[in-house]
Amino acid sequence: MTAAAIGLFEAKTHLSELVARAERGEEVIITRHNKPVAKIVPMSATPARVAEDIPPFIQRTHDMGVPKMDLRQANQLLGDMDAEEFLKLQARLEVERQQGKS
Repeated sequence: MTAAAIGLFEAKTHLSELVARAERGEEVIITRHNKPVAKIVPMSATPARVAEDIPPFIQRTHDMGVPKMDLRQANQLLGDMDAEEFLKLQARLEVERQQGKS
């Protein structure tokens, strides 16, 4: 089954319809600025594998150390501002972080 994609604004205005579609077994992907950010799925859908299900050797290959910035905040900021503003903010935060170390 192919999941339908819908923009965030339209999803907000048609949430009841999207929930009804999920009840019928459909999946709907919600996008922000044409990038997938969430999925509405039926409750009977198989949940995604949790980290504990992944063998340790795979987990280690993806461990890149401590991120330089909280990526949850970065994703939220990207949704709220354009890329140029975000890059300026990231550079400013890096300078502040470096000044804090000295």
